[in-house]
Amino acid sequence: MKTNPYATQIRYVTVGEQQIATDQEGYIQDLDLWSEDYAQALAQLEGLTLTDEHWQVIRFIRERCAEHQVQPQVRDMIKHFSETWGPARGNNHYLHDLFPGGGPQKQGNRLAGVRRTKGEH
Repeated sequence: MKTNPYATQIRYVTVGEQQIATDQEGYIQDLDLWSEDYAQALAQLEGLTLTDEHWQVIRFIRERCAEHQVQPQVRDMIKHFSETWGPARGNNHYLHDLFPGGGPQKQGNRLAGVRRTKGEH
């Protein structure tokens, strides 16, 4: 398992018959175990119903991480989604409304199955 060296507690998200380990903040421990079903299960635990817009952000985060080996910054998300959705929805306020449990960099990263952003508290 590729675990988070900073995890002080292990919690579990149930996906079907499988228990997937997270750290104390809900970040997945073994990045290879991420799936859309995992994201759905974690979202349910966090009281969030995933819409098409949530999935667009989650996929953006995952694709950007795969391409650049680092999570996208919020300003990159704002630029992308402002062009995609228009300025009324592609802004910081709307992205935080979509992900009320820490915004797109915290809750979005958790749901996308990537590590917390460097320097995040």
